[in-house]
Amino acid sequence: MPQPASAVADWRHYESLDLTPLMAAAMEAFYEHGFHGTTVRDIARRCGQTVPSIYYHHENKEGLFVALLEKGTSEVTWRVRAAAAEGGDRPESRFANVIEAIALHMTQRARLASLDSEIRHLSPPVRRRYAAQRKEIEEVLAEVIGDGVRQGVFAASHQAETGRAILGMCQAVARWYRPGGGLTPDEIARQYVDIALRTAGAPARPHR
Repeated sequence: MPQPASAVADWRHYESLDLTPLMAAAMEAFYEHGFHGTTVRDIARRCGQTVPSIYYHHENKEGLFVALLEKGTSEVTWRVRAAAAEGGDRPESRFANVIEAIALHMTQRARLASLDSEIRHLSPPVRRRYAAQRKEIEEVLAEVIGDGVRQGVFAASHQAETGRAILGMCQAVARWYRPGGGLTPDEIARQYVDIALRTAGAPARPHR
């Protein structure tokens, strides 16, 4: 979904997550109990709605879960694309921005992002459709790494595997991050940029 120019220009800025009461209740339930452990009745109780009213808006529990997944994927995708564009012609700057954008999403939207680990429970057709949407981020990262290798900035000998490894490392943040911990989202993002740069074969973080 296209974003307003003002939003794209400020990909590091996060407002409170805009969810309906139903979606907010579902996110909390899925986060606490996982996909299989969550019931539609529990979601209805949390948001003060009836089970039939939930089915009116979403065909089933899977439909509600996928709506949350797609909201998270849509948001991180536009942030990643805006971050890459802001990096200009320098692959290392584009790479650093992309990793920062992903890491910030995994902390600022930790509960939403953590649901990605549950996609194995989706039906095969739905899982394939969602995986295709999620792959866009992997493709942006692969393009940046490829440009860096061609320009001699990165020394990654296995470009596709390096990109997937870095993306997996960043996605794991959502599973352990807790607000109020020892590191702020910005500090975590900076650390992960440094780790990712070295993984890609770039010795130092570029200056903004």
